[in-house]
Amino acid sequence: MKSLANHLEPIDWRKFSTTDTNYKIIGVDEVGRGCLAGPVYAAAVSFNSDILSDLVTDSKLLSEKRREELAKEIIQHHQVGLGFATVEEIDEINILQASLLAMKRAVEKLGATSGHLLIDGNKKIPNMPAKYQQTTIVKGDLRVSLISAASIVAKVTRDQLMKDLASQYPQYGFEAHKGYSTVTHKNSIATHGPCIAHRKTFSGVKEHLSL
Repeated sequence: MKSLANHLEPIDWRKFSTTDTNYKIIGVDEVGRGCLAGPVYAAAVSFNSDILSDLVTDSKLLSEKRREELAKEIIQHHQVGLGFATVEEIDEINILQASLLAMKRAVEKLGATSGHLLIDGNKKIPNMPAKYQQTTIVKGDLRVSLISAASIVAKVTRDQLMKDLASQYPQYGFEAHKGYSTVTHKNSIATHGPCIAHRKTFSGVKEHLSL
């Protein structure tokens, strides 16, 4: 049986370009949306060349070592903006709105004067300035190299944060599951109760707030 990737048509990010040299084509993606702990992170990437176009793909399909190698290359040679929404913001405005907020912050950090945002998924980023056009692309992290690059940088950045949190809260095993809803993680919450890094409104966490 062929993988889903073989059934998806790649999209060349360059077709969204214009003759304006100041107009950036920007890939945007987020990571950590389905986690029980930690912030949601987003990255915005604009290529300075197409040298990485054939090397990147959805971050989830790469080994941790390869993600880290590619993230280093992307950050060193291309334009990158990173943004996040905190656990408190996730609990206050819900995970969808927090993910979109993280994306908006990532684009703002990139600092482009104008551009076309290629966004993974089917939701446009609300309240973006008119200088940005937006196109949503379902499975964009598999189909558009710019979005793939954004997914890689966002995941490597967030994974490192979760490894750092593991040293503060070793009982949860953040270094292994990065905050996702694994059996081990849910069992550790049930045993020890949530910590400050947990999303208090999420199922799997909220049931144990009294511990």
